[in-house]
Amino acid sequence: MAIEALLAQIKSPVLTAVARHWDEARGQHLMPGWSDIRPSRLATQLPFVWAYTYDAANDRFIGRLAGDRIEAIFAKTFRQTPLEQIFPPREYEDVFQRAKRVVGEPAIFRAEGLVFKQLHRFGYGERLMLPLAGDGAHGDGILGCTVYNSIPGDDAGSLPELDEWHSLARP
Repeated sequence: MAIEALLAQIKSPVLTAVARHWDEARGQHLMPGWSDIRPSRLATQLPFVWAYTYDAANDRFIGRLAGDRIEAIFAKTFRQTPLEQIFPPREYEDVFQRAKRVVGEPAIFRAEGLVFKQLHRFGYGERLMLPLAGDGAHGDGILGCTVYNSIPGDDAGSLPELDEWHSLARP
């Protein structure tokens, strides 16, 4: 997967910066590990960044961090919080399956449109989910970024969401 093809699709400068850093951090590996990510290189993007670790033994995602713009959406901390406690039950399965594909295939996920519906609030914007791998090859986490503008709930139902996948799987 050429990172340039993904970058051509991204509209947000915040997501572009995160994607470029992820690409640089992976070097010659398929994916970077968490230890390869340099928060100082993402200082202005951190309010929109979030991350999960994947516990393969229990088939579960655990929150690692979330910037203040992300935690404001959920009104809770992500740190050490299981994914099923972050998302309401009606959304959890979709979020879990998406996250599993990111780490398992592995693949990069990008969405544009209605990127969240939480606590009777809605956000229109763009989301990016990038796989992480401590060994450079086997997904064990996700580095994500979501930028959004709040919109009135009455207008949210008619907004589409575009999902796209960029596989990293080697033939």
